[in-house]
Amino acid sequence: MKQCPKSPSFGIMFLLAMLLYSGTTALAQTKINEDSVYIREHYNKIERMIPVRDGVKLFTSIYIPKDISASKTYPILLNRTPYSVAPYGETLFKNSIGPSMHFAREGYIIAYQDVRGKYMSEGDFEAYRPFITQKKAKTDIDESSDTYDTIEWLIKNMEGNNGKVGSWGISAPGYYATMTAVEAHPALKVASPQAPVADWFMGDDRHHNGAFFLMGTFAFLSSYGAPRPVPTSKGTPQFSAYGTPDSYEFYKNLGPLKNVNEKIFKNQNRIWNQMMENESYNDFWKARTPLPHLKNIKPAVMVVGGWFDQEDLYGPLKTYQAIENNKPKSPNLLVMGPWIHGGWSRGTGQSLGNIRFGSKTSAFYQKDIELPYFNHYLKGNTDPALPKAYIFETGANEWRKYDQWPPKNAVEKKLYFHPDGTLSFSPTMTTMQVGASPSFDEYTSDPARPVPYTSEIRIIRGSDYMYEDQRFASTRPDVLVYQTEVLTEDVTISGNVFADLFVSTTGTDADFVVKLIDVYPGDAPNNSPVNPNMKMGGFQLLVRGEVMRAKFRKSFSKPEPLVPGKIENVRFDMQDAAHRFKKGHKIMVQVQSSWFPLVDRNPQKFVNIYKASEQDFQTAKHRIFNSGNASSYVGVRVLE
Repeated sequence: MKQCPKSPSFGIMFLLAMLLYSGTTALAQTKINEDSVYIREHYNKIERMIPVRDGVKLFTSIYIPKDISASKTYPILLNRTPYSVAPYGETLFKNSIGPSMHFAREGYIIAYQDVRGKYMSEGDFEAYRPFITQKKAKTDIDESSDTYDTIEWLIKNMEGNNGKVGSWGISAPGYYATMTAVEAHPALKVASPQAPVADWFMGDDRHHNGAFFLMGTFAFLSSYGAPRPVPTSKGTPQFSAYGTPDSYEFYKNLGPLKNVNEKIFKNQNRIWNQMMENESYNDFWKARTPLPHLKNIKPAVMVVGGWFDQEDLYGPLKTYQAIENNKPKSPNLLVMGPWIHGGWSRGTGQSLGNIRFGSKTSAFYQKDIELPYFNHYLKGNTDPALPKAYIFETGANEWRKYDQWPPKNAVEKKLYFHPDGTLSFSPTMTTMQVGASPSFDEYTSDPARPVPYTSEIRIIRGSDYMYEDQRFASTRPDVLVYQTEVLTEDVTISGNVFADLFVSTTGTDADFVVKLIDVYPGDAPNNSPVNPNMKMGGFQLLVRGEVMRAKFRKSFSKPEPLVPGKIENVRFDMQDAAHRFKKGHKIMVQVQSSWFPLVDRNPQKFVNIYKASEQDFQTAKHRIFNSGNASSYVGVRVLE
């Protein structure tokens, strides 16, 4: 008998993968070493305590080109951060400086500053300090005033600067970059908020549509919210005593949210306490968003975000839109790429998990978008003539240029849920008798057995769930699934995605999680960059997923209970997307009522969840209606 050649053994495949990984790691380490050597050869470093108007001094680390002179001047780049300007010491250098090393090689004075109350800066820290619109005394300070005073000091004290300043930052530093543009110093010519935090209640980091993002908040605030009595170069480590690699197990065993303080934080974590004391969108939260203050913005602005950002997708979209709504006289540019949180600043951007993007998207952004934009406004280089919105369209894997966002030719359409489990741009065409109830699908949600947010066993949230295969969820009885027929032509969405549900429940509160998914055809090629054995046929790519806490359906400031058995409308923002569902694929929507432990469990009883006890949690049946005047759907903007 003729023998077939044997396929490579697992051991050989693993060895090859490790060699590839080792080679990639070695190349990355070589690049880090080269960058570090370049910085030491071309830059000096100084550290200064910069005084601001109320007398507090802010620790600032400044990298200065060695060839600076009266005849050779450079612009200043400013990054303000709560995450430390480390390493500390004038003989210790960062391995990379600037938004990318392109800036270091181009030649910039680059300043990093510990914000007030963090690490080596004096003063008291306030997470997203409220902006003071009318400052009447030197003690009326905020992040805008601290930035203004810092820039004033840098311009006056840094010899060899050309009088022009730019700011940038990612995540919380992105928020601080936003605040540099509010009542900006005249020397600030360009600001780039990147994945900026815009609202910790509505859609960034800590909450989405009022639902508490448990897993990321607990881990993050265990360090970020820890006391810092005096300036220090040392941060507080994150909580690590999980006792298990399984977050699902840890957070279930932890129980209601009030147990976090009782068992772990012991009421010593100020920011966690602020979360627990402000369950609704009250004055505490309203005072901490910069969005209402993005008026009369004078510097050019470039807002940057990633479609797979696990932390701050809301921030860049809403920051850009808030500036745009006020018709700024200076340019306002939006860049959205296929990246996780901060992915444009590291790596190549060629892929995420099993999904390829066809090009080095991060490298392209750094070289052809970011650097030319800053160089134009700070060095007087040629205008790169960038579009109003530079958008990467996933699915198609192509960059798109638009003169507005969303695009003018994006038409709002509705993907209706049908009683037979199908999904269609046409509503259910059934004849209903007068007085008859609309049709519905029903599932039971049990807080003791919530739907997991990932199929992986992991203790730290990570970002993989943003592009993970959703088949693990679609088989659960407490997850409803609707999908289209096989698409006979491409469907491209660009703009806001939102859910409009008609629901009823046996409880008095509920969460509703809606996921928009691209279903690959059964014969899709197995071209995963991380797993050659991955079967991409039938892969369910999460395009957009979002949660809504139903008690806030009418008002985020004044929660109301659901009435058991009553049909209620729950409509919510799912954020924007730019994605092409290709011919041969299907569009799917999944609906569920837990997403654990990414989101905390809803007791399904109208209570203050932050103070709820174990006895408040109850099983509930939820109905999603799909006919007549109660036709649930997901709204998208389709390019025509």
